[in-house]
Amino acid sequence: MSTLKRSDCEIYYELTGAPSLPLLVFSNSLGADLNMWDPQMASFGTQFRILRYDNRGHGKSSASPAPYSIDLLASDVIALLDEVGERTAFFCGLSMGGMVGMWLGWNFPDRIRRLALCNTAAWLGPPENWDARIAAVRQDGMEAISKGVLERWFTPRFRSTSPATVAPIEKSLRETNPEGYIGCCQAIREMDQRDKIAAIPIRSMVLAGTFDPSTPPTLGQEIAGKIAEARYVELPSAHLSNVETAAAFNDVICRFFLQQK
Repeated sequence: MSTLKRSDCEIYYELTGAPSLPLLVFSNSLGADLNMWDPQMASFGTQFRILRYDNRGHGKSSASPAPYSIDLLASDVIALLDEVGERTAFFCGLSMGGMVGMWLGWNFPDRIRRLALCNTAAWLGPPENWDARIAAVRQDGMEAISKGVLERWFTPRFRSTSPATVAPIEKSLRETNPEGYIGCCQAIREMDQRDKIAAIPIRSMVLAGTFDPSTPPTLGQEIAGKIAEARYVELPSAHLSNVETAAAFNDVICRFFLQQK
């Protein structure tokens, strides 16, 4: 458990595993913290040295003043790689984490070995939707949007059958710093990588959830269609596929990262 001191904030991260193993970075969704990756730790921990971190304004990372941008969030990842002394890493990002991964892919392809872009989008409009969410959080805090977000993160069946799994994720959402959440909403609102991702030269896995209302499969298919070295996979989940369909998620992503060709 460590903290990276940046000029405008502190980024909390956890680094586990043998230094001899290849590094894998997990990047969390908007409104979640690094603990959302708990279902991946056992499966990936024997094969990778794992770096999990809280995006700025989330979890134990401090919030710099809004607005943020995707390139600002991605710069935190490059700084973390430098901090832990790793030139390259595998990268797995979900939702906002996937947006960060795409930006890294076309700006720092020499730092990323392979990309897993999960439940994400290259553009997620319209901007008015984000304006409404920002206004709600400014007025009433995270409580204003938590119920609706949770309903998009998990299918009704999973919420009813796995309350012990959902509860800590709901808690992290409700406890997210409103300023950090707003800053990240602004970053997503202003992001448009639809044309730029065609420049990504890295082997990529694009993973979508069949029942994901936030970033539906059509958005994942769009990404996979533009990245030359991309494969597309769909799992029977809502937005947090790494939690709802953890076993299948772990199998698909781990095999992709480890395959020789």
